[in-house]
Amino acid sequence: MRRASGAVFIVRQLLAVWMESMRVTSAGQRGSEAAGQWSADEALQLDLLPSRPLAPLPVLDQRARGTKFIELSVRSVLNTPASTHMGFWSINPYVGCEFGCTYCYARDTHRWVMERRGSWAERQQGSSPLPPWEAFEKEILVKSDVAEVLARTLSPARLAGHPLVIGTATDPYQPAERRFRLTRRILEVLRSYHGLSIEIITKSPLVTRDLDVLQALSRHNEVNVNISLATADPRLARRLELRSPVPAARLRALRRLTAGGIYAGLIVAPIIPGITDDWAGLAQLLEAAKEAGARYVIGSALRLGPAARHRFLPVLEREFPDLYERYRRHYAASDMTSRSYQDALTRRLNALRQAYGFAGDEASSRRRRRLEDSASSATDAAPQPAEQATLL
Repeated sequence: MRRASGAVFIVRQLLAVWMESMRVTSAGQRGSEAAGQWSADEALQLDLLPSRPLAPLPVLDQRARGTKFIELSVRSVLNTPASTHMGFWSINPYVGCEFGCTYCYARDTHRWVMERRGSWAERQQGSSPLPPWEAFEKEILVKSDVAEVLARTLSPARLAGHPLVIGTATDPYQPAERRFRLTRRILEVLRSYHGLSIEIITKSPLVTRDLDVLQALSRHNEVNVNISLATADPRLARRLELRSPVPAARLRALRRLTAGGIYAGLIVAPIIPGITDDWAGLAQLLEAAKEAGARYVIGSALRLGPAARHRFLPVLEREFPDLYERYRRHYAASDMTSRSYQDALTRRLNALRQAYGFAGDEASSRRRRRLEDSASSATDAAPQPAEQATLL
């Protein structure tokens, strides 16, 4: 397989950027993030990029609400475990996402890709009114030839038994998929292979459109779908996720998948400290997942990289002002929650999994170890009822 370069190399570094982006964030920059501004330090760093912008990317479609769909040509689409430092291969048909979840870490990836294309200089000159955090939601990069590139470059032997996960950095069933159908085309390519382990992560009920392809894939491959849902409360969900499908729609999709014979479950991510991590809220989610036929429940705590903080902290200050200062202090020093919080959250989830009958599936346990926060501590000890996990 040919080694990717340029913008594609940045895409392949997605999860590595997510984990390590704090290294290039100065203390002064962190202080400005709550106000949604980019620091002078960051502008100086960008001087290392080519001074002459690359040719503009072609616009494939544009919506009245201001969203542009921009074509991104690629030579490689598979992200290796070596490049992401995760235990699986991954593929993302889009960069950016119209759902606009306020906490989404993938804003960092979109920003880097656009910078490599010279778009940053254009914004600095005033030709584009969108700051990078908003461009993530309104300038969706579409890898139009993703399926063709996958068909040419996929080698099952090279996967070496590792899963191939679709949608680690952007929702593969976001609204763009209705128009471009890239995820379905990826699945149709994979249908010709046998013995693969294929996973999908999505918030969208649009995944049920492809039930026929998923069923065909499942005959000769291990397939499962992770429905992502942070809360069962629709009002709370709307405060955190501007345009994501309502919780009830996602749970209906989960039910339809499992009724159709697809191995599917719920991924509770992110679990947001002080907002969605309470016992009652998590119990409501697990109960709903059980009723929908979920085979497993996965959960992981909130991470906030630099670009995600630009978007999330102002929302937190407006919607949850009592938490704002604690978050600002904590995430100024780390993208991740504290180890003590992760330990307490793991105990809480394990107790709830056991209570709702999700604890005994070994296949689910393997998925949980693979997809949950790698820094979390695994323990079977149940917490005391009065215990409350805290961010700091």
